[in-house]
Amino acid sequence: MKEAVQVKWAGNMAFEADVDNYRIMLDAKPEQGGLDKGPRPKPLMMVALAGCTSMDVVSILKKMQIELDYFNTIVEGDLTEEHPKHYTAMHIIYEFRGKDLPYNRLQRAIELSQDKYCGVSAVYKKILSLTYEIKIL
Repeated sequence: MKEAVQVKWAGNMAFEADVDNYRIMLDAKPEQGGLDKGPRPKPLMMVALAGCTSMDVVSILKKMQIELDYFNTIVEGDLTEEHPKHYTAMHIIYEFRGKDLPYNRLQRAIELSQDKYCGVSAVYKKILSLTYEIKIL
């Protein structure tokens, strides 16, 4: 199985990415020669992780018949100061709100995502420290 994305130069430091027929504008900050028309590429690595694991968790909790009123995922990344700047660690914060949420089932859903289903987590675990925490609001 093979997937592909396309990133086309849109002038200056801007690029338009085509991902599954959706357009995402990428750009640099003005101090780096860009016009700030979109996010920088590196933070999208955290978006990929948050999206992948969040979709897993919602799907697994639905199968467990656990209803959520609110669910939010925050990913924090530790970036090196030297070039090439890269993430050395990412920390995922899963925020839940709902009636009588069983902590152990939330944790199980996250573990299944992290250990079995999320392909982004699987790759990132090979190259950086990946941790998480659960907050029931």
